[in-house]
Amino acid sequence: MPDAGTALPFVDEHRLLVPAPPEAVWSALAAHVRDPAPALLHAVLATRPRRAAGAGLEPGAAVPGFAVAEAEPQRRVRLTGRHRFSVYALTFTLDVAPGGTVVGARTEAAFPGPHGRLYRMLVIGSGAHRVAVGRILRDVRRRAERETSR
Repeated sequence: MPDAGTALPFVDEHRLLVPAPPEAVWSALAAHVRDPAPALLHAVLATRPRRAAGAGLEPGAAVPGFAVAEAEPQRRVRLTGRHRFSVYALTFTLDVAPGGTVVGARTEAAFPGPHGRLYRMLVIGSGAHRVAVGRILRDVRRRAERETSR
């Protein structure tokens, strides 16, 4: 199986304008990443990293399923991980734009073997991944808006 540190095939990219400055969006993204997905999901998929480590969006920090591989505060963070059926990277970018900050989410992943191909069909082909990433971006927007309205 490929390593998450190497170039992975492009899956998709989504962008959303958040009416907040990059500092608030970065903070909101960090808060979202800290909220764990259900433990059962991680157990079934055997995600790696398995446990949380470090804090925030700093290189070396981790939550189950994702490790911070690279980070430029308030500009870019690359999260990498793997599980039974995939090796993946999710890169978030923040770009100042009129009206706020555009947050982008780019997914790259390899799905080796027949089980990987089936998993890709179920998650990517069904549109479930697109929905999940859309939820992440909307959650980041809500958190950043709350932070800036204080």
